[in-house]
Amino acid sequence: MSLFRRLMIVMLVVLRLLSASLCNSDKPQHSEEISELIKRLDSQRSETAVAGVLHRLLPSHSSSFLFKIIPKNVCGGQSCFWIQNYNKSTSKTPQILVKGTTAVEIASGLHWYLKYYCGAHISWEKTGGVQIGSIPKPGFLPLVKDEGLVVKRPVPWNYYQNVVTSSYSYVWWDWKRWEKEIDWMALQGINLPLAFTGQEAIWQKVFMDFGVSKKDLDDFFGGPAFLAWARMGNLHGLACFCIVMWGGPLSQNWLDQQLALQKQILNRMLELGMTPVLPSFSGNVPAALRKVYPSANITRLGNWNTVSGDPRWCCTFLLDPSDPLFVKLGEAFIKKQIEEYGDVTDIYNCDTFNENSPPTDDPTYISSLGAAVYEAMTEGDKDAVWLMQGWLFYSDSKFWKPPQMEALLHSVPYGKMIVLDLFADVKPVWKTSSQFYGTPYVWCMLHNFGGNIEMYGVLDSISSGPIEARISQNSTMIGVGMCMEGIEHNPVVYELMSEMAYRNEKVQPAEWIKVYSRRRYGKAIPQLETAWEILYHTLYNCTDGIADHNKDYIVEFPDWEPVSDPREHQESTHFILRRSLLESKTSLPQPHLWYPTEEVIKALSLFLDAGKYLSESLTFRYDLVDLTRQALSKLANDVYLKAVDAYQKNDVEALDVHSQKFIQLIKDIDELLACDDNFLLGTWLKSAKSLASNPQELTQYEWNARTQITMWFDTTTTNQSKLHDYANKFWSGLLEDYYLPRAASYFDHLRKALLDKEAFKLEAWRKEWISYSNEWQAATNPYPVTAQGDSLSVATKLYVKYLSKELVI
Repeated sequence: MSLFRRLMIVMLVVLRLLSASLCNSDKPQHSEEISELIKRLDSQRSETAVAGVLHRLLPSHSSSFLFKIIPKNVCGGQSCFWIQNYNKSTSKTPQILVKGTTAVEIASGLHWYLKYYCGAHISWEKTGGVQIGSIPKPGFLPLVKDEGLVVKRPVPWNYYQNVVTSSYSYVWWDWKRWEKEIDWMALQGINLPLAFTGQEAIWQKVFMDFGVSKKDLDDFFGGPAFLAWARMGNLHGLACFCIVMWGGPLSQNWLDQQLALQKQILNRMLELGMTPVLPSFSGNVPAALRKVYPSANITRLGNWNTVSGDPRWCCTFLLDPSDPLFVKLGEAFIKKQIEEYGDVTDIYNCDTFNENSPPTDDPTYISSLGAAVYEAMTEGDKDAVWLMQGWLFYSDSKFWKPPQMEALLHSVPYGKMIVLDLFADVKPVWKTSSQFYGTPYVWCMLHNFGGNIEMYGVLDSISSGPIEARISQNSTMIGVGMCMEGIEHNPVVYELMSEMAYRNEKVQPAEWIKVYSRRRYGKAIPQLETAWEILYHTLYNCTDGIADHNKDYIVEFPDWEPVSDPREHQESTHFILRRSLLESKTSLPQPHLWYPTEEVIKALSLFLDAGKYLSESLTFRYDLVDLTRQALSKLANDVYLKAVDAYQKNDVEALDVHSQKFIQLIKDIDELLACDDNFLLGTWLKSAKSLASNPQELTQYEWNARTQITMWFDTTTTNQSKLHDYANKFWSGLLEDYYLPRAASYFDHLRKALLDKEAFKLEAWRKEWISYSNEWQAATNPYPVTAQGDSLSVATKLYVKYLSKELVI
C-alpha cells in the first residue's frame, strides 16, 4: 500500500472520530443584545471572493470546487460550513460542494476539506508555506461520506491581531502581502480582524479640522515602525525631520499610501464576510491642541519605558474623557472613517487605560470615564460596540481590583462592550472576575511578545481552555481569538488555535499533532511522528505560567556587571551568579527554560534522520532550521554562564575558552539561518525600503526597520534603551553584524579587567557598544535576501559539532 493511501486512510479515521464533536453541537445561548449585534453585522457577501482564494492557493483545482452561500437556519441558526459531494468523477466540473453561511465559513470549509480529506497543510510563507503535494489531481479528489460533513461554530466570533502586531509584523507590507494574509485569515475562519492600517491619515484630517496644523502633527505621529506605541500614547515624534527621534515624521506619501492600502484591506475583508474592527478615540492628542483649546482638560502622561524621560519623545498628552471636547473628537474620528470607508462595521477598539492608569481609583470616576469613551463612539455610530483589550486587568492588577474593574465594565449598556481576555492561554482573567462581571468576552491566546523567534506553545491549554470557558457556569464567552504581538512563527500553535473556533469539544493534542506532522510534510514518517510527540511534551507544552519573551543571551545580551571575587572560587556557578545578582547594579536576565534540553536534542536527531526523505520539503527545512536554532541557542546560554563563572574565578584561560565558544556559536547559528529565506535580516530591510518614494524616505524607513528590532533609540551615551532587544530576532545578518560584535566587545572588556587586575568597567563597555549600535542603526549596507547553503548539511554539521555529546539516551 502506498504512503498516499495510508495517509488517506488515517485522515478518514480521524474524520470519523471528529464528527461527533463537530456535527452535534447544541445551539449556543447568547443575550438578546449580542444576538442582535451578530444579526446586524452578519455579511454573507458572495461566493466569488472564495473562488479567488482558491485560485490563488490552488489554481490547478479552480474548477474542482463549487461554493454556495446558505442561510443560517440550515444550521439551526448558527454559522457553519457544509462539505458535500457534487460530481463524483469528473476532472472538468466540480467534484466537491462547499456551502457556508458566509464567505468566511465557505473558505474555512475548503481549508477543512484540504486538511482532513487531502492531507494538505497551509501556513505562512515565512514558516515554510504550503504543503499541497498530497492533494490528488482534479477528478480524483476524495469523496465525503453520506450527506457530507457539517461543522458549526460554537461561538460566533474568531478574533485576530494585537494592537502592536501592525508594527512588529505588518508595518512594511504592501497589498500583495496583505492579500495573502487575508486569504490565510479566511481559511482559518477569522471573521473579526483588527483593521488599524492608515489611521494616521484619518487623524490628520480630523485634527486639522480642529485647528492643529500639519506641521504640529509631525510631533505627534511616531515613525512607521513605532506607530503602535504612538497610537497608544507611549511616545511621540519630533517636529523636525531627524531619523533618530522615533523615526518620524510621517511624510504625506506615507499617509496617502497607507490610507489607500487600508481601503483595499477593508474591501477584501468585507467581500469575504469579515467584520473589521476599526480604531476609535482613546484620548491621545497632539501637544498643539492645548494652544487651540487652552481650557480643555489635557494632562501630560508619565514616563513610559524611557531612559531619561526626555520630553522630545516621552510623556504624551491625554484629553480627559470627562471634557466635552473628548466626545467631539471621538465623534469626528468615527464619522471621518465612515466617510472614507463607508459603513463597514459597528465594532471599535479603544484602550484608553492600557498601561496608562486613570488618575484615581474611585469607581464612580472610572465609570464616568468609561461612559464618556462609549458616548464618543455612539455619537459617531449609534450602534457602536466598544471592543477593549483586557490586558490591563492582568498587567496592572494592583490597580484594577474588583470595584474598579466592575465600574469600567458596567459603564456602558450590556452588550455594548466586548473584552478580549488577552492572555487567557496562560493567565485567564475570566476565572477570577466572575466572567468579567457578566460582560461578553473573547477567549484569546497571546503567545508571542515582540515578534521574537522561539519554539514555544501551550497546546494543552489552547486545546481545552476555550471549551472550559464556554461551558462554564454563567459563561459570557462569545468568541476565540489570537492576539500575538508578532506573527510568522510556530505554525503548529496557530493552526490548532484557529481550529478551536470550530471545536465543540476538547481536542486531544497527542493525536492531533500526529496528523499535523503528516499533513505538514505530506508523508507519514515514523521519525518525525516520534519527534513531534517529543516536541509536544516539551517545547509545546509549557506549564510554568511564565510569559515567553525570548531572553536568550545571544539576542538579549546581559547589560550587567558580574562581580569577580577570589573567595567565591570554590562555589558552584549557581551560587556565584546568585550572589552576583545581589551585588550588581543591574539584574541578569533569566532566559526562559521550561523543558529538558536533552529531549529536544533527541527530537532534533530524529529530524536529521528523516532528512533523507524530505530534502526538498520547504516545511521540513523550515522546522529543521528552527529546531536546530532552538537547541543551539539554549546551549549558548550555558556557555555564557560558564564564561561569567570563569571571570568570577579570575580564570583568564577558561574565560577565553568559553567566550570564544559563545562567539563561534553566534557565527554558526548565523550560517544555519542563512540557509533559509525565512530567517534573513535582508528581507525585513528590503520590505521597508520598497515602500520609499524618495531617498529621504529610503533612509528613514531603513533606520526605522533596524532600530525597532535592536535598540529602540532613546539611549544616552552610557545607557541603553530600556526596551533594547525587546523585539529581538534570530535572523542571519543580525547575528553576525550586531549580536556578535556586542558579545565580543563585552568579553574583551571582561578579559582586560582580569589582565589589568581592575574592576570591570561596565560604563566604558556601554559607551563603546551604544556608539556601535547607533552607527549600525544608521547604516545602509545591504544584506542577502535569498538563502545561501544547504540547511540539512549545515544542521547535521552543527549537531555533530555541538549537540551529539549533549544527547543522553
